[in-house]
Amino acid sequence: MKRLLLSVLVLIGISGSAFAQEKSSREIRGDKFFFTYTYDQAIDRYSRTKELTISGQRNLAQSYRIMGQNEEAEETYAALIKNGTGLIPEDYYDYAMVLKSSGKYSESDVQMSKFAAQKPNDLRAMSFNANKDQFNVLSKDNGNYKIRKMEINTSSQDFGASYYKDQVVYTSSNASPKMIKRRYNWNNEPFLNLYVADVEEGQLKNREFFDKKENGKMHDGPASFGKLGTFMAYTKNAEKDKTKDKIVELQIHTRTFENDKWSEPKAFGYNNPEYNVGHPDLTEDGRTMYFVSDMPGGFGGTDLYRSSMTVEGTWGKPENLGKEINTEGDEIFPFFDEHQNTLNFASNGHFGLGDYDLFSSEKMGNTWGKVNNLGAPLNTRFDDYALAVGEQENKGYFSSNRANGSGSDDIYGLDLLDKQTIEKKIQGVAMDVNLNPLPSTKVKLYNEVGEEINSAIAGTDGSYSFLVETNKNYRLTGNLKEYIEGEISASTFGSADVIIADLYLLQEDEEEVVVLEEHIVVNEDLGAFMKMKSIYFAFDKSDITPKAAKELDKMIKVLNQYPNMEIALTSYTDCRGTAGYNKALSQLRATSSADYIKARITNPNRISGKGFGENRLVNDCGCEGDAISACSEDEHQMNRRSEFIVTKK
Repeated sequence: MKRLLLSVLVLIGISGSAFAQEKSSREIRGDKFFFTYTYDQAIDRYSRTKELTISGQRNLAQSYRIMGQNEEAEETYAALIKNGTGLIPEDYYDYAMVLKSSGKYSESDVQMSKFAAQKPNDLRAMSFNANKDQFNVLSKDNGNYKIRKMEINTSSQDFGASYYKDQVVYTSSNASPKMIKRRYNWNNEPFLNLYVADVEEGQLKNREFFDKKENGKMHDGPASFGKLGTFMAYTKNAEKDKTKDKIVELQIHTRTFENDKWSEPKAFGYNNPEYNVGHPDLTEDGRTMYFVSDMPGGFGGTDLYRSSMTVEGTWGKPENLGKEINTEGDEIFPFFDEHQNTLNFASNGHFGLGDYDLFSSEKMGNTWGKVNNLGAPLNTRFDDYALAVGEQENKGYFSSNRANGSGSDDIYGLDLLDKQTIEKKIQGVAMDVNLNPLPSTKVKLYNEVGEEINSAIAGTDGSYSFLVETNKNYRLTGNLKEYIEGEISASTFGSADVIIADLYLLQEDEEEVVVLEEHIVVNEDLGAFMKMKSIYFAFDKSDITPKAAKELDKMIKVLNQYPNMEIALTSYTDCRGTAGYNKALSQLRATSSADYIKARITNPNRISGKGFGENRLVNDCGCEGDAISACSEDEHQMNRRSEFIVTKK
């Protein structure tokens, strides 16, 4: 975005150590322009006012920020904060975002900390506190992506690429793509139009109007397509505005391609002249649409919604995607990747590197998984948004106003260089010894050399997950107040796409057995020394139960502590069933336990599993011949056990 260097005018507007108590006539005129979103005119009036009130100073700062004049916005916010009177929490937040966009991250964190202290339950504050330690990880280019600037970009704004058959449709104009209500004379620049381009050698070429007839006098675009390119939804301005504010809100319209032409636009049933509805994203069948709106009842500025088509062919009531996705800030440009079952979107409310960053979240039934910042090089200190991924899954497009572009906003192509790096997931649940979930546990993920590479806050059900590279070893730790740190190792070797790594945290008054080298004795059961509870199995089953997993995790920790130690894991059954069947069942249980451990330790060959069936019962619960044992279920369960015999120190 172009910046107008108005520092002299800014100094005039912020002179003095205190703000005016009453509004001047010029400030009042500035307010009228500000509240009708004519920010360039508002800046002109405010900056020529000798003494602004604090609300006028705030409006001036916001006008500079919206117009992309960060240097002027930074100076104005600095004066506002320095004055110290009449401040609201949003002043700290807005100042922090301006500083971040200028690359002043440490200073931005100071202001965000002040904001978080005043509004600790704000979703933006919670995201900042949970993820601020990940800045160095997010800002480091992980080498996963190759980014290409599209040669078709112009000096105006080009953004919002969408797949259309074997072509790409995008939006071009000098107007901002953000969900901001625009007056007719907002900045005296052209409105948005839809264009279509061919894809040749990784570039967009041969640009032309998508539909000259439909491109109107106001905004048209961005667009999305379903049903093999025969159904489209797109953003456009309401053609007739009868509201008192004379602000033309954004709306969604749909069209169908039939008889070799596009039908007349049909208004989305939930358009409303009182608020914005836009940025549609259609699923492949055209029956579900994700979109953006600032309708009442949301979490903040603009939220993401979803609407599904009924059997009658009408759109159902919009569903807000909830606080897992939306914040008190702005969430924009949704794109649901059906092949990965993942929602991509841009947000300035979740913790990021710039104003708008790109994020993703996996759809998990009717809820959404952890929101992940996609990191560098996709995200920068600038605005990065409108990510769309093609059916090939390793190619896509996004938009950005980053430095060295052709215009204020440009389209970039991306290639996923190593698809394997995001193919696997480590997920688990943080629990106490009684298997109760521990929400808010801080879970950290470490790589093979002990570097922290990611972190997460466990959800209300104690769950967490990380997207990780394949063929690597990882370590996870869990920390929660009044609990001893939990630890578990995980490996992404093998064919499993999802690796389960649950964390068990002991309360501070619970005993944790420390295994020293002298405690490791060859041919002895290390599990007995560690006071491990028996690895019990349900009758006739070989599945690892949650209680069994908790005990096996203790052995995993010791095996990773002593990388040369080798263990023979032995498994036993009770007497019920034939001897042959019990031998086979015990082997399954031994293999299941050993495999659980192998997936979480270095050098997995250090542990082997062998089943002994009903041999070596630990009590008198035998079943000789046709005799039926009179033992209780608890007594039988004592024989369904595992032992950990040290074979090498």
